[in-house]
Amino acid sequence: MISPKLKNSIPVFRIFDVAKAKEFYLNFLGFEVDWEHKFEEDLPLYMQISHGSCKIHLSENHGDACPGSSVRIEVENLSSFHENLWAKQYKFARPGMESTPWDTREVRVGDPFGNRIIFYEFIK
Repeated sequence: MISPKLKNSIPVFRIFDVAKAKEFYLNFLGFEVDWEHKFEEDLPLYMQISHGSCKIHLSENHGDACPGSSVRIEVENLSSFHENLWAKQYKFARPGMESTPWDTREVRVGDPFGNRIIFYEFIK
């Protein structure tokens, strides 16, 4: 029998305002839209965004995800990522960077819908 091989996961976050989601994820965090889907023009949006090899799905669909979800995303050169966020002077988030007892540096941000993203790198 061939053993299964798990691959990357893609978190799904619930959103309630597409313009606000794009302001946060695209303008502030630097993600890009890969694709958008609606079954009809007046129905909820489902889209994939990415930043390098990191992918996230954002959904207006009720039941796709629960507001208040959390994800950890490993980042190479977290200091540079943090500096880029600070340089944008985003009105709603100016995250700090902290070192943890479990040997990581972390930058924590909350999106406009109550979801939490923890960007981290291991301290070498």
